[in-house]
Amino acid sequence: MAHEETGYGVPAHKKLKNEFAARNVWESIRNIKTVGVIGRDDARKIIEIAWPMGVVAALTPSTNPTSTVIFKILIAVKARDAIVIAPHPSAVRCCYETAVLMAQAAEANGAPKGLISCMQHVSLPGTNELMTHKNTAVILATGGTPMVRAAHSTGKPAYGVGPGNVPVYVDRSADIEKAARYIVASKAFDCSTICATEQAVVADAPISSRLVRLMQEQGAYFTSERETELLRNLLFTPDGATNTATVGRPATTLAAMAGFTVPQGTRVLVCRLNRVGKEEPLSREKLTTVLGWYDAEGWEKGCERCIELIQFGGRGHSLILHARDEKVILAFGLEKPVFRIAVNTMGTLGAIGLTTGVMPSLTLGAGGVGGSITGDNITTYHLFNVKRLAYELSAPPVAALVPGEPVSGPDPAEVEAVVRSVVEEILKTR
Repeated sequence: MAHEETGYGVPAHKKLKNEFAARNVWESIRNIKTVGVIGRDDARKIIEIAWPMGVVAALTPSTNPTSTVIFKILIAVKARDAIVIAPHPSAVRCCYETAVLMAQAAEANGAPKGLISCMQHVSLPGTNELMTHKNTAVILATGGTPMVRAAHSTGKPAYGVGPGNVPVYVDRSADIEKAARYIVASKAFDCSTICATEQAVVADAPISSRLVRLMQEQGAYFTSERETELLRNLLFTPDGATNTATVGRPATTLAAMAGFTVPQGTRVLVCRLNRVGKEEPLSREKLTTVLGWYDAEGWEKGCERCIELIQFGGRGHSLILHARDEKVILAFGLEKPVFRIAVNTMGTLGAIGLTTGVMPSLTLGAGGVGGSITGDNITTYHLFNVKRLAYELSAPPVAALVPGEPVSGPDPAEVEAVVRSVVEEILKTR
């Protein structure tokens, strides 16, 4: 239904995402205490009590519509919150049907009617009303940058995602066959509609040509300069905006739209690039089956190129790394301004927690550097608060119990003079 309504991706892959959102997410949260006393610290004399936030306004994307609805309903209800889904306008029907299915299952097992709701007539004013309503406690926004910014601008607490311009670095120490298989499969998975999908390969020079051959065997087609230019003009408008008609499309469809042909069985299109930034549109996030390609001489240069890509629209999100040299792996972990670094796995499935140990989630925070309140994979922990009963551990200082003599405050002019002198000293040192 999601594929029929949006035209995006691969139905079989969307089914897998739905199963992940239902089974894997539930298994990760089922044993989390969210009701009553959830923790005791006898040494510190603290008792922790879970407290639901209230009503969650959940904005969902067109790229992963049904799976995101399943995921958000589960983590909200587990936290004892009510939830109202606000679907993307192009995915209303499939999101509504998913929410109805979830609500029926919940109510059949004792949930109050209305705990789970979904908007059917979606408009910008309507979604704004939902987000700013006095009874809305928190906003859970998954989607494009404008929508996330709108959520953050309401004055309500909001969990938002950041864009994912995700580089994948392949080191000379990597299992090259595995890297080639995983990169192509990950980029082709649901036609690259998950924001943690690889956007550009950064290949260590000594293994670059071998990686090319192995990826070609997996269905990667490396474009000519003419074909690369055709894709630049197809995927992006002159101001850098994405051509939405190209989102979530198979590689063969994109090639035909651009005006060239590719072999049968082509899964991804790979464009050799040498620049990052506004002057190179294909160095942006591409929510479709097109990969950038950069060669780098050594992991240090690879590290620098990855940082360039992350800074150009992917701050705080994710990076994928194929390497067996632990020094290189740790160096990337220390240096990159992202909060998910998936090692030797598919970026698409590793960052969301299907093939790694991170919390299973379809809303991936980008941290402060990416404009999000957290860099976590959002889960039920983020949708309830914790009250703490705190017993006295020690008597207060005597001075706190004895009435003190009032004293006059400092002279404002003296305070200003001190502040000025400190600022001057700081500026001198710079």
